[in-house]
Amino acid sequence: MTGVLRTVNRIVLGLLGLLLVVGGGSVLAVGLGVKPPSWWIHDGKKDVLLSVADRQRWRDDGWWWPVVIAALGVVVLLALWWLVAQFRRRRLSEVLVDTGDGEGALLRGRALESVLVSGAEALDGVERAGALLTGRRSAPQARVGLTLAPHASPGATLDRLSDEALARARDSAGLDSLPTEVRLKAVKHRAERVS
Repeated sequence: MTGVLRTVNRIVLGLLGLLLVVGGGSVLAVGLGVKPPSWWIHDGKKDVLLSVADRQRWRDDGWWWPVVIAALGVVVLLALWWLVAQFRRRRLSEVLVDTGDGEGALLRGRALESVLVSGAEALDGVERAGALLTGRRSAPQARVGLTLAPHASPGATLDRLSDEALARARDSAGLDSLPTEVRLKAVKHRAERVS
């Protein structure tokens, strides 16, 4: 689903960008004196996009302004919805576990996240951990955030996370693979005085 959303976003943004560049560029070019083709929406430097008659045509009708305001409100709400959708993390609510009988079973995503967190926090040098499952329920992916203690070695911690916590979570859910993105952060601490 994430790949489809990314593709749709690119197509929509590309079309909107192309429309704005062509429209704005053509108005700018005509304003600078370039002679437009005969079929273009305005003829030259002195021409306007909307004449006085076009702008005032519906002014006296009682339905005009409510319709304009409602249409602009819908456009703004759709734009805000799209913007929020870009930043929303899609948490996986369940994982499909292959039971071997062809049916499968569903494992709560939060349960698998809890296994990942408890396994990561049990590692030496990890102060705090957080996990988030994304992807599809038949092919989950994980995002793990680790806050490391000052004495922790990032490389060794990543190796142990992969060999222990991720392996345990993968085996408990019966998954062939669990692609994981790990973000490391160090605990803030005071500098130690050496004498």
